[in-house]
Amino acid sequence: MEIKRINPSPRWSDATVYNGVGYFVEVAEDPSADMAGQMQQVFAQAEDSLLTVNSDKSRIISVTIYVTDFANFDVLNQEWEKWLPEGCAPSRACVKAELADPDYLVEIAFVVAAK
Repeated sequence: MEIKRINPSPRWSDATVYNGVGYFVEVAEDPSADMAGQMQQVFAQAEDSLLTVNSDKSRIISVTIYVTDFANFDVLNQEWEKWLPEGCAPSRACVKAELADPDYLVEIAFVVAAK
């Protein structure tokens, strides 16, 4: 089976699709925003990536959410629940991590069913 790499660069691809499954990672474009703002940016980008791999929010299989401070966990959950369609919660892991840019508060890795 073919591996489809979308917008590959020397370090990463915007998304990768293999065997009907899409993979992509999102971080905020403006890391000066607070947690709610960064989550909203990540979700907007995720929606674009979902379209790129012919998927949608209801087809998210799994996410790994990397957060720098669990003090932001309640805001993260509020934004997550507002964004995700009811009854479509994927499996989810939340990990406290140091991210590449110290201004990033959150990074999300998505695994989705691609059409």
